[in-house]
Amino acid sequence: MFVRTVYVTGDPTKIDTAIRALNTEGRDLLEERPGYRGAGVFVDRELGKLFSTSWWSSEEARHNSDEVMRERRGALLEPFAGTVAVDNYEVAVYHAQQMPRTAGGLRITRLEFEPADTDLVADTFRASVLPRLETLHGLARASLFVDRDRGSGMVHILFVDHGSMAASRSAQAMARHEGTAKAHVTVTGLEEFEVVHADVHPD
Repeated sequence: MFVRTVYVTGDPTKIDTAIRALNTEGRDLLEERPGYRGAGVFVDRELGKLFSTSWWSSEEARHNSDEVMRERRGALLEPFAGTVAVDNYEVAVYHAQQMPRTAGGLRITRLEFEPADTDLVADTFRASVLPRLETLHGLARASLFVDRDRGSGMVHILFVDHGSMAASRSAQAMARHEGTAKAHVTVTGLEEFEVVHADVHPD
């Protein structure tokens, strides 16, 4: 699968307006596009950050949806959005353990690596990191997104509730340390969000 991510910052007092628009008109627009496989909306209400993902069956399906979403995105995010960044990734690893829940937690780890090491990063995550993550209480889903051309990526770990996410910080730090050393990866960011919704249908 392939994903498009949208990272938005703005006025925290106006974030609920953007959430409502994405969960209604935004979701309707996505569901009309061929190859759509699901979406997620995640927020940091205190700082005023919104992170969304849309999942696609192929790179072509994602590309074909770009124009309509680009045209409508600004209106959907008003008046919240101050900055908007859009990125595209390949889903190198996807592991679903249980259904994510509203008000659960998402931890994002942002990565940089040599483009030639992309397969090494994916293999290391699958073989060394994922088995550790599977033991975490409350784990819902673990994914690795990669951009092979830029040598960048994200690890997305979803938990069924905020307590499970908080309790996992030490164990995931150990897994992150081991994985980055093996795969020659640099961690460039670490963030946590509340889950508004997170639906993916791989098939």
